[in-house]
Amino acid sequence: MKSPFPGMDPYLEQHWLDVHSRLIIYACDQLQGTLPSDLVARVEERVYLEREGDPDRSLFPDVPVVERPKEDDAAIAVQDDVDVAEPLIVQFGDEPITETFIKILDARTGNQVVTVIEFISPTNKIPGTGYKMYRKKQTELKEAKVTLVEIDLLRGGKRVLSVPLSRIRFKDRTRYQAVVRRGWKWHEAEVYALPLHKRLPAIPIPLRPTDSDTRLNLQTLIEQCYQNGRYDTLDYQTEPDPPLEGSDAEWADELLRAAGKRP
Repeated sequence: MKSPFPGMDPYLEQHWLDVHSRLIIYACDQLQGTLPSDLVARVEERVYLEREGDPDRSLFPDVPVVERPKEDDAAIAVQDDVDVAEPLIVQFGDEPITETFIKILDARTGNQVVTVIEFISPTNKIPGTGYKMYRKKQTELKEAKVTLVEIDLLRGGKRVLSVPLSRIRFKDRTRYQAVVRRGWKWHEAEVYALPLHKRLPAIPIPLRPTDSDTRLNLQTLIEQCYQNGRYDTLDYQTEPDPPLEGSDAEWADELLRAAGKRP
């Protein structure tokens, strides 16, 4: 079963932990067979602590809750006819966040990093530790002359792609975008508009300066996520989170009605 949307399905955004994990694995698998024999794609991760007060804490609401140990009845002197409230103990503290991404490595040079591929996460787009860490990584890759491919399939949050929105033509300012920064010419950026109304394209994945680009088919990845994640069970009668607005909302409503997903 395919998504009723021709390209990115906005209803997948609210299930991003699962979708992101799938995108990373499927993208790595798709690339592996297209690389020169001395290059290899690997899934890597970075871990950072989510601090108390970070806005991105609300993105992960699973707070550890433990029951208070029952005390010996003899240790508590209360009247038999009085009910004593039993609290739940909620544990707070710094919580680790793990984000995965793809590295393409050169086996001939001791696994030197050639290209990094990022599917942007919500934690990257909300001011806080995750946002700062991602900005720092962009700077480090630029200084190391490593190619960076950024794919943003999330409409919410603060823009974190390495190209400011002000540098992009108005007609190309789509909510979904991809950016390619080639390691040997970071002074140029390739911006790929990913309109909601269209199929997702294949985007170039640069390797070494002497190599031809390989390609990453984004539409194939989303279709794999949708099918393997059983997202045909999504409730399309509700609004996506974040909701669509204006002409996008009208277009989606008409599309979903035509597909039999709404009455």
